[in-house]
Amino acid sequence: MEYSILSDIGSKRSTNQDYADSYINRAGYRLFLLADGMGGHKAGNVASKLTVEDLGKLWSETFFDVDTPETTLEVWLRNQIRNENDNIASLGKLDEYQGMGTTLEAVMIKGDVAISAHVGDSRTYLVRDGLLTKITTDHSLVQELVDAGQITEEEAEVHPNKNIITRSLGQTNEVQADIQSLLLHSGDIILMNSDGLTNMVSAAEIQEILDREDLTLDNKSEALIRLANEHGGLDNVTVILVAFDGVAESQAQEVD
Repeated sequence: MEYSILSDIGSKRSTNQDYADSYINRAGYRLFLLADGMGGHKAGNVASKLTVEDLGKLWSETFFDVDTPETTLEVWLRNQIRNENDNIASLGKLDEYQGMGTTLEAVMIKGDVAISAHVGDSRTYLVRDGLLTKITTDHSLVQELVDAGQITEEEAEVHPNKNIITRSLGQTNEVQADIQSLLLHSGDIILMNSDGLTNMVSAAEIQEILDREDLTLDNKSEALIRLANEHGGLDNVTVILVAFDGVAESQAQEVD
């Protein structure tokens, strides 16, 4: 397994409220985390960084391995995300952090299985055999309009209210993450990204870059972010790419 993590402030913002990293637990299995913060000048930075670092630290202390049932990992993710929501919500009551929150994308690799957890409008995609498939559903106002049949997917991409999200970490009510498991095939690529990428770059353009065999994984991350900035770079842009080669994480040579 090979991976690449890259974040950029974009062309218009003065701070980067995205935060992404990966963590290995005591059995050698990796968890990828990406958060897109929201709130005041400082609050969004705090929410995204704290969420990633808190969940990453908790993961690094576990002994979950390839023999751990997927249901156990799913319950762990769900519970830790629920607890982190409470933590962010409590901090958000302080004046300096008022109203802060963050989206979250998490992908845990267990052998040839990827376990995904999702809150908000950041996204996780799977690229298989040259086909880019979105495996998460945006928690947003326009997605609700799409689900109700009031607008099309194409209309949603350019809707003026597309950035209004309906679920995030930092809410006073209990937050449920969407969790699913995927069986990985050799050659698969997982893309996790903040909306600063998909608001600027079309699915066809993303797929074209990820299909290029002349680019390394780092080159592909750089190309995606460069294209987002060339198209306006209105927001922070963060990309995680994970290329699965069919070898379990604990046996593979990692690329940092």
